[in-house]
Amino acid sequence: MSSPMEVSLENGSEVTDLSKPEGVSGRPAPLPPPISAADDKVLVSVEVCLKPSSTARAEDARAAVERMLEKRSMTYVDGPIPVPADDSFFVENVKRILVCDTDEWVENHKVLLFWQVRPVVHVYQLNEEGPGEEPSGDDMLSSFNEWVLPAREFDGLWESLIYETGLKQRLLRYAASALLFTERGVDPCLVSWNRIILLHGPPGTGKTSLCKALAQKLSIRLKSRYSWCQLVEVNAHSLFSKWFSESGKLVAKLFQKIQEMVEEENNLVFVLIDEVESLAAARQAAVSGSEPSDSIRVVNALLTQMDRLKSWPNVIILTTSNITTAIDIAFVDRADIKAYVGPPTLEARYEILRSCLQELLRAGIVTYPQDQVHFQLLNYSTLKETLHPSEPTELEGPLHLSRILLEAAKACEGSSGRALRKLPFLAHAALSNPHACDPRRFLYTLTETARRELAELNA
Repeated sequence: MSSPMEVSLENGSEVTDLSKPEGVSGRPAPLPPPISAADDKVLVSVEVCLKPSSTARAEDARAAVERMLEKRSMTYVDGPIPVPADDSFFVENVKRILVCDTDEWVENHKVLLFWQVRPVVHVYQLNEEGPGEEPSGDDMLSSFNEWVLPAREFDGLWESLIYETGLKQRLLRYAASALLFTERGVDPCLVSWNRIILLHGPPGTGKTSLCKALAQKLSIRLKSRYSWCQLVEVNAHSLFSKWFSESGKLVAKLFQKIQEMVEEENNLVFVLIDEVESLAAARQAAVSGSEPSDSIRVVNALLTQMDRLKSWPNVIILTTSNITTAIDIAFVDRADIKAYVGPPTLEARYEILRSCLQELLRAGIVTYPQDQVHFQLLNYSTLKETLHPSEPTELEGPLHLSRILLEAAKACEGSSGRALRKLPFLAHAALSNPHACDPRRFLYTLTETARRELAELNA
């Protein structure tokens, strides 16, 4: 059986387990030899989030979850596994158990049974401290925000982002390859990679959120290997000085601080530069006189500092842009992955709205139909198989409501992910009686609100 790869652990036809304890010296343990994937087992990530109050050791929690999974006969699909209520260790320590990375199988209408799977358990605890700020100078603007990962602010962000199939997995696999090549000592003069990601596309498509979610996800997957993970979000606007020629020095000063972070080998650092075109503006525009010459110094300083970071194996640079044509070609050429993040497809629009409606049902803002507490709207792949029924369906049943939701998703063509997440709130605000809201009436209002919003946008 050909098996999809555990994205944070696999590459090509080989599998590498990154969940290894640190060596005696405290340095990250070297990667073991590749394990053949020919044993017919599919590696599936199982993420275990410990409660803030838990003092359990990660290895104890991992062993407990592995024992629990060995005793269960189950199919593996993305989503939560119920925490055993009859086990005091789980009740006291475990907040959530989540299965990940099975979407490729679901897309191909295949089911992963327990005997086909080798679960890879990742145990983590969310950092509750929030972001820290670093002043940039006399004006006291923050030059960057810093989070210790995995952070509470980004909990669930990865799962909430819905794109075309394969985009998120592609980014996870890229990061795994970039770290693996560096750890194995591949000669960069022969094989080139820079550990730089560039996400580009129109505003509102979730590029920045995807970068933060990627850093969060990798910090969970690599927690056993790196004892400390940080996300540094650069405030590009703070790096432009009112004093001529000072901007380049501010860029160098910022990256000096980042270099101090990565000098600690047990520290994995993600550097996020949002709207990177503001720092890496095409130098050709400055040469032609349409941009100030100080911008040339900024671009030169940025490229120099990024090249210096290449020598450190524990840093990944994440960048976004709304206008790729405005970015200097030398920067674009350095990016290993240049992924376009466009407006959501029909499937993505449907799944985004479905997740919104399920949340409103959970919160009690939209009432469950006919007291169906376990009511679930159909996912898109299941709904596609029932688009041409031979007999009518119940007006309040999951199938009928899912079809109405599909019509709402079709009415949202051209909307950004940001606009879609806001739409259920606008629809609720348009209701004449928002305190008695059944799903069918809410979905019809949602569709009307979507058409009105697009009409006003295009007016």
